[in-house]
Amino acid sequence: MPEQRDPRPYDALLLLSFGGPEGPDDVVPFLENVTRGRGIPRERLKEVGQHYFLFGGVSPINAQNRELLDALRKDFAENGLELPVYWGNRNWAPYLTDTLRQMVGDGHRRIAVLATSAYASYSGCRQYRENLADALAALQAEGLPVPQVDKLRHYFNHPGFVRPMVDGVLASLAALPDDVRDGAHLAFTTHSIPTAAADTSGTPDDHTEDGAGGAYVAQHLDVARVIADAVRAETGVDHPWQLVYQSRSGAPHIPWLEPDICDHLEERHAAGVPAVVMAPIGFVSDHMEVKYDLDTEATAKAAELGLPVARSATVGADPRFAAAVRELLLERAATERGRTPERCALGALGPSHDLCPVGCCPARAPRPAAAGADWPGPVAQAPA
Repeated sequence: MPEQRDPRPYDALLLLSFGGPEGPDDVVPFLENVTRGRGIPRERLKEVGQHYFLFGGVSPINAQNRELLDALRKDFAENGLELPVYWGNRNWAPYLTDTLRQMVGDGHRRIAVLATSAYASYSGCRQYRENLADALAALQAEGLPVPQVDKLRHYFNHPGFVRPMVDGVLASLAALPDDVRDGAHLAFTTHSIPTAAADTSGTPDDHTEDGAGGAYVAQHLDVARVIADAVRAETGVDHPWQLVYQSRSGAPHIPWLEPDICDHLEERHAAGVPAVVMAPIGFVSDHMEVKYDLDTEATAKAAELGLPVARSATVGADPRFAAAVRELLLERAATERGRTPERCALGALGPSHDLCPVGCCPARAPRPAAAGADWPGPVAQAPA
C-alpha cells in the first residue's frame, strides 16, 4: 500500500463530539448530562435551555456532525483510504460508549480519534480523554475487548482548518457596505473559559499564573494573527483585530476570559469604528454558541448600537477540513510506524504534540484519561 494512503496501525476513525438535543423533550436531559455532578436544579436547567427552545429544541451540532461524517467518508473514498469512520458524542446520542461498543463488535482494535475541538484546554481535550477512559472501562466491565485509542493532535493551525476561515472573513468583509468595509475591525471570537482553566491549558511549559491564558489563549492569538495577515495580503487593507470571548457561564464571582463580544461591540462603536466582522475561530461548526451568542445576541446588540456587523463562516464540513483530517490521520499512522512524516502547521507555534504529556490541561479532580502519557489502561483504572 502506498505510504500516502496507509492508515496502519489504525483500522477505524472515531469522530468524537459534544452532542446536542434534537427536540424539545431532549433539552433538559441533555443539559443534565452536560452538568452532571454540579448539583444544578432542574428548574435552572429549564432556564438555561431557553436558548435551545428558541430553535425548536434542536441544536445544529448533530446535523453538522453528520455532514462532516459524510465529508470525511467522501474524502477518504476519493483518496483511496479504506478506513471506516464512526461518530460518538460526549453528551447525547450517539453516545461514545455505544459507538465504541459497535466498533469493537465490528472488529476494530486500534482506533484514531478526532475531537471536534481544535485547541488545548481541559474541556476541549483532557475531558474528551476522560470520556474515552470511562467508555473503555465500561467495555472492560462488560467483558468486551478493549481497543487502543489514539487522539489526533490539535489542528488549530493546520492549513485545512485555517484557510477556510480566511475565506470566511474575506466573504464577510465583501458583504459589508462599501463605505464601511475598509475601516472594519475583526473580532476573532472563541468560547470563554475560567481564567484558572486557561492558565493551566496545554503542556506544563505552557502554563501561566497571571491570567495570561496558557496555550488556550496563545493558540487562538496565533491563528487570529495568521488570518489577519492573510486578509491583509489578499485585500491590501490592514484591518485592526482583537481576540474576544463569548458564551460565558458559571458563577459570576469566578473570573473568566474577557472581553465579551457584546462588550467589545459597544467599545468599538464608542471608539468610532464603522463596522465589525465577527469571526468564530474557536468553533469547528455553527452550533448553538454561534447561532445564539453571535447570530442572535451579538447581532441584536450591534443593531441596537447601529453598528454594521457580519459574521464569518466556521469550517464545518469544508472539503479542505476533511482533507486535513485525512492528513492528520496518515501523519499519525506514519509516526506510529516509525516514520517521520511532514507535519503541516501555519503560524509561529508549530505542530502540536501527538501524545498529551503528564500535567497537560490538568483535571479539576484526578481522573484517568486515555490517549495520554499518563494512561495506564482500563485494567488499572476505573471510571470515577
